[in-house]
Amino acid sequence: MAANEDGQRRVSPEVNHSGDEADLVRSAQAGDRPAFATLVERYWDRLYRWLCRLTRDAAAAEDITQETFLKAFAAVNSFRPGSNFRAWLFRIAHNNFVNQRRAIRHNRHPLVPEVAEDPRGPLAETLSHETVRLVQEAVGKLPSDFRGALTLRVEEGLSFRDIAEVMGITEETARWRVFKARQKLMAVLAPDLLPAIPNEPKP
Repeated sequence: MAANEDGQRRVSPEVNHSGDEADLVRSAQAGDRPAFATLVERYWDRLYRWLCRLTRDAAAAEDITQETFLKAFAAVNSFRPGSNFRAWLFRIAHNNFVNQRRAIRHNRHPLVPEVAEDPRGPLAETLSHETVRLVQEAVGKLPSDFRGALTLRVEEGLSFRDIAEVMGITEETARWRVFKARQKLMAVLAPDLLPAIPNEPKP
């Protein structure tokens, strides 16, 4: 299954997209490669978009997405039944991102300072083109920890518990990062673009 120039997956006609996720995971753990391919199709674009937000570099996001699914395939038998597969997958991606960032800092090569131009998602659908541009620019300027937590919450709809699992932090810290990210956005954007949190949680 090849990716197009934007890093998005081209859907292979032989892959069956039906089936309960837990069943697909169990099948993948039993060695069913088409079942794992279906999981890749389900999550590739969402994972890639999130990594674009983190890296601000489409090529880096593509590389990390590929690496994430390779590692997930190799480690799928370690996934615990009943756990959140999406959170598990995003945790692998986050670890890969952190490792890449450390390697870049070690080599003193800065990340490409470019906001990924991918306005799709539940938030973008309700906003005008100009507002989408402003949101992208504002989100792109957030610290990566805040940016990662916010996009997991807004774009992926993850609970704070799942965000904490993905990022390797406490649930309280996840709430605080999302709050601070929104607070920073409010300083730039109209306050009705994102739902405000009435009371600031403690980190």
